[in-house]
Amino acid sequence: MTRVTVGHSPDADDAFMFYALAHGNVAIEGVDPDGYAEVHADIQALNRRAFAGDLDMSQVSAGAYPYVADQYRITACGSSMGLNYGPIVVARGAETDFRGAPVAIPGEHTTAYLLGRIFLPPFQPVEMAFADVLPAVQDGSVTAGIVIHEGQLNYADYGLTKQVDLGERWFGSTGLPLPLGLNVVRRGLGEARQRALASALSASIAWAEAHPEPALAYARSFAPEVDSDLTAAFTRMYVNDLTRDMGTQGAAGLQALYRRAVEAGLLDRAPPLDILRV
Repeated sequence: MTRVTVGHSPDADDAFMFYALAHGNVAIEGVDPDGYAEVHADIQALNRRAFAGDLDMSQVSAGAYPYVADQYRITACGSSMGLNYGPIVVARGAETDFRGAPVAIPGEHTTAYLLGRIFLPPFQPVEMAFADVLPAVQDGSVTAGIVIHEGQLNYADYGLTKQVDLGERWFGSTGLPLPLGLNVVRRGLGEARQRALASALSASIAWAEAHPEPALAYARSFAPEVDSDLTAAFTRMYVNDLTRDMGTQGAAGLQALYRRAVEAGLLDRAPPLDILRV
């Protein structure tokens, strides 16, 4: 394995995690120094790339994993999990009835949309890039929007109000972490190569936590219009103990998510949890 292609979204927590890999501070065993290539794409675009199986390692939505479990394994490190927080539903009014109304979603296979289908009354989903959700709610193109990434913190800047916190709903009903994003490695690589990638990502996360200033600056470079304090706050939310290793609690959260989806008729069956620990 002299070359490797890795995908991550441009949101702050992913960029923070991958900084050391992208800048050569951490090496991947068996990969040439110039053989590391990154794909930066919105999370739903990464989900679609995973459907095609063309990335060696990637961030994907927990909601998308059931559809790629035959091609990818989950790594214990690199997950984004909410601890009594997560995607939120926003609208222009203080109390908005969005039953049956057009609601912006950040992708058909995102965990945010899956949670909306589990916890919210029926609505008309309008898929768009996550960066377009807040402006679409603000200008009235849609009645409400399910918001991920930094929008969970700065929605009020758009004159919007929080209607539902799906992370709070999840925690209140399960008492478990909310798995939103996962890191996965391609099954076709084989065990040794999968472990090399997972170990390198674990080391990259540790490097960024030990050197937060350059890692946060890199994270902010993907969205320079976002305030630096907001970038740091969002990164602290989603690069947490469960990012280093999801452990039994993170795995239990995943099992509960898929069980709820099956019970709601949104999945035929829960995927096996093949979690690679290094």
